[in-house]
Amino acid sequence: MALDASKVLNGSFGKMYHDGEWLTNVTQAEAIVEIGKEEIRRSGTRWIGHKTTSLTGSGSMTGYKITNDLIKKIAQVCDDTKPAFVTELVMKLDDPENHEGKTWVRLKGVQFDSIPILSYKVGSIVEDETPFTISGYEYLD
Repeated sequence: MALDASKVLNGSFGKMYHDGEWLTNVTQAEAIVEIGKEEIRRSGTRWIGHKTTSLTGSGSMTGYKITNDLIKKIAQVCDDTKPAFVTELVMKLDDPENHEGKTWVRLKGVQFDSIPILSYKVGSIVEDETPFTISGYEYLD
C-alpha cells in the first residue's frame, strides 16, 4: 500500500503553551528522552546485553524575539534569594489533515539551560533559542 502523503504531519500546526498561554512566537520545538544503558557481559556469548539504567529528558524551543517575560523568569536564578525557575510546557501538534497523529504532550519539571539575554544581526529578524531539560512527560491525548 502506498503512503498517503496527506497524512504526513505538517509542523506548521505545532504550538507551544506556557501557563495555558499559546506562545505564538515559537517557530520550532523539540523534546526528547535519552535512554541510558549499561553494558552487561554475558557468559557463553560474544554479544553484550544492555540494561536500561537512566533517562535524561531535554529539548529546545526557538522563536521570534517579542518580549522578555519568559527570559526574566528564567533569569531569576541569578538572584541568590530566589530559586531556579522550574515550570511546565505543553506541546501540541494537530494537523487538520491527520487527526490520528494529533499529539498533546505535557513536559514536566522544565528547567532552562541558558539565559538568552540578547542577540541580533543587522537586517535579520531576532530569534531566541532556549534549550531546556525535563524530568518527565505525559501524553494528554
